[in-house]
Formats: sequence, structure tokens, C-alpha cells
Amino acid sequence: MTKKTPLHQVSDFDLRLLRVFKTVAECGSFSGAESVLGITRSAISLHMGDLEKRLGMRLCQRGRAGFALTDQGREVLRASETVLVAIEGFRSEVNQMHQQLRGDLNVAIVNNLVTQPKMRITHALKAVRAEGSGVRINLSMSTPGEIERGLIDGRLHVGAVPLITPLSGLDYSLLYEERSYLYCSHEHPLFAQAASVTDAQLAAADAVIPAYRMTAEAIGLHQLLSFAASATDREGIAFLILTGSYIGFLPDHYAATWVEKGQMVALDPQRLHFDSKIAIALRKGRRQNLILERFLSELELTDSPA
Repeated sequence: MTKKTPLHQVSDFDLRLLRVFKTVAECGSFSGAESVLGITRSAISLHMGDLEKRLGMRLCQRGRAGFALTDQGREVLRASETVLVAIEGFRSEVNQMHQQLRGDLNVAIVNNLVTQPKMRITHALKAVRAEGSGVRINLSMSTPGEIERGLIDGRLHVGAVPLITPLSGLDYSLLYEERSYLYCSHEHPLFAQAASVTDAQLAAADAVIPAYRMTAEAIGLHQLLSFAASATDREGIAFLILTGSYIGFLPDHYAATWVEKGQMVALDPQRLHFDSKIAIALRKGRRQNLILERFLSELELTDSPA
């Protein structure tokens, strides 16, 4: 018992023995620890003997004089409390990591989706932020091509882009469907006869054309117009329409504020409109990212063929 043998490694078995020893010390006797541990005194005695052999020291006196810790036993008790508290702290911290995510979420979207009435991206970002201060959201507004390049090279985790020509390296899931109408401002000559505009009047009016990819349906409608200006995004199109000098297509949810104020009107809306799909894009073969998965689960995506 007095032989000094170094403890090379603390095993799961040693931790179980330390828990038994701690309980015995807290109860002040083997008999007092029986009900707490749910094992017999003889089993407790065997466990204590095993621990003393493992540590190479006597931990307690037991016999007719009663139970008492030795000096070494008190030191081992103090050390065992430290290690058991550390293990419990580790367990709690790991569980907390499961509950509160940590890291960055890099999101890029095409502009002017904030007025989309369904607000699915907004609600998903709110849910991710609710995970705690350990999550940092990095949101950027960009063109569809730049977003797709950022996803492929790994700079972005997720993007929201028009679903026009899917790239083979990305997965797409339908997020929104939106309708675009042809608008002019209240200062434009066509404003007063918006409901009955003719093709000849459209061809005679200066129009702003998007400088980004469009669907075949959108291209067909733009071919009715006279190209006089271009814009790289929908905000640019709105700026030019509001000058009173141009007509152009905008999503109805984006134009709604100006329409309500009487500053814009849709031209022949029964005929001059097209529908677009906005999709969430992700890189194929991406590494698992718990924050991204939380964001995606909140979006409740619908898969779209690539």
C-alpha cells in the first residue's frame, strides 16, 4: 500500500472510483454512502481498495475507530473535486455549443428583396441572430454573377439570386416568385393613358434595360421597348424611371411604395408583365456548417431543378 507508483493515465474507471470516494467522504462512512450510490458496503470497500491501489496511497482509515480521511486522502479529495468539476464544466460547455452556435454566416443577395412581402430571408436572419452573440452575420448586396462566383470560390456561404441559368457547381432551391410590370413615373407622357398604351407608343418611348441576365420571357417583353439607358440593378432602373424620362420593368413589391404615392403607374398591366423566380444558391459539396443549416431550416426551401 505504501509503494509509490506514478499514475500514468486517468481512465474512465479511475473517474468512477473518484466519484465513489467523493461520495463516501461526503457521507462520512461506507454505510452512509450505500443508499446514495445504490451499492453495498462490500462493493464500496472493493472500489476504495482499487482506488488506493491505483493511486499507491491510503485514503482513509476505517474500522472500529470509525471512518476518517488520511492527510493524503484529503488532498486526493480536493484534487478529485477539481477534476470532476472541470469535467462537468466541459460537458456543459459542449452542450452550450450545441444550443448557441458560434461563427460567421456570409450571405449575399440581389438588391431590393427587402420589400418582398413574405420576408423569408428577414425571418431566417432573425432566427440565426437569436442563437446568441456568438453568431456574426455578414450581409452583402451584389449582382447575381458576383454572388455565384463568391459561392463557388468559398467566400460566401449562401446567396439569393434570380433563377435563370443555373451553374453546374451550385445547388438552387426556390425561395420567391415575383411579378414585374412595366412602369413609368407621373411625369412621363404615358402616365395619363397607362391602361391603354399601344406597341407604337412603347417603341417611341425611351426605356431602361437591365444590364444583367434575364429569362426568355423577360427578354421578349424588353424587345418591345426602345433601348435608351441601362442599369446594373433594379434600384438603378427605379432611379431612371423616376426621372420621368424612361419606362422600365420593376418587381411589383419594389414599385408598390411609389405606386401608392401616385408617383408611378404600371403600363397595360394585363399584358406587360413577366414572372421571375428567386432562388437560394449553395455550393455543391460544401462542408457542414451548423449556422448555415439553421438559416436554411428557417427558409423552408422548395427544391428547383438545376
